[in-house]
Amino acid sequence: MAERTEAAKPDAAEEKAEHTEKKPCCCHKKKERSEKEYKDLIHRLNRIEGQIRGIRNMVEQDAYCPDILIQVAAANAALNSFNKVLLGNHLRTCVANDIREGHDETIDELLKVLQRLMK
Repeated sequence: MAERTEAAKPDAAEEKAEHTEKKPCCCHKKKERSEKEYKDLIHRLNRIEGQIRGIRNMVEQDAYCPDILIQVAAANAALNSFNKVLLGNHLRTCVANDIREGHDETIDELLKVLQRLMK
């Protein structure tokens, strides 16, 4: 894979700043992520995005249905894995901190999220 020149390639902090400036969050809360957590999540999403593009290419090239279905299952598994990592990070940081600070409503929020995830 060809690498972009350093001048054209934004560093992770710039990418993070661009992301936050361009797309406002859909909720009122925000989370400060460590550089490692941020890079891991972005890396996972980039891989998933590549899988989805691959599935689209398979459809465009009239690939055999079972072959496409297997790739869709792999993309679903990658999204589930992303959710598990994100949820684990959320529990270890946001939820734990809120509980320590006496914000019990965070538990109700977490239960609602889990109910939506388990549909």
